[in-house]
Formats: sequence, C-alpha cells, structure tokens
Amino acid sequence: MSKTPERPSIKMPTAAEDRAITEAAKADPDALPLTPQQLKAMVPLRTLRGRPRSENPKQLVSVRYSQEVLAYFKSTGEGWQARMDSVLKEYVAQQARRT
Repeated sequence: MSKTPERPSIKMPTAAEDRAITEAAKADPDALPLTPQQLKAMVPLRTLRGRPRSENPKQLVSVRYSQEVLAYFKSTGEGWQARMDSVLKEYVAQQARRT
C-alpha cells in the first residue's frame, strides 16, 4: 500500500456560484479587474529572469595556458578570468596601434 496521501479532489463551482463569485469580486474595490492596457503591458515572468543579453556576448573557447600564467591570475582572486580578458584586450589594442 502506498504511503502517499491521496490528492484532494477539486470541486468546480456551478455556473450560478461562478457568477456570484465574479460579481462579489467586481464589487470589491481592492480587487478590481485589470484594464486592457494593464493586461497588454504584462510580460511573462520568464522573459524578465536572468541577466540582460549582452550586445557583445563572449564566445566559449578552449585554450591552454601555462601553469604559471593560470596560477598568477587565479591568485588575484574572484574575477580572474575577467582580468585575464582585459589584459588580452589591452594587448590587442596595443598591437592595433602599432599597425
């Protein structure tokens, strides 16, 4: 025998009960229905979650660095990959100035 309790059954209101519930809700000043403008402005929650998409997304690559280079950047603490990226960007800018 299963130890999980049975799910309670859901009792749907009759049409008359549904009308009475709707009228009571409309009469409540704290529970006014949304206007068409408010409904149109609503956005699904999943579109709001997470970080905004970057205009210049980074690309995932696999690169091999020497142990010394990795040890140095990791020893600088949190954000070491971003610092490594900025050092490489600076190098690219210097090379671009030379040409």
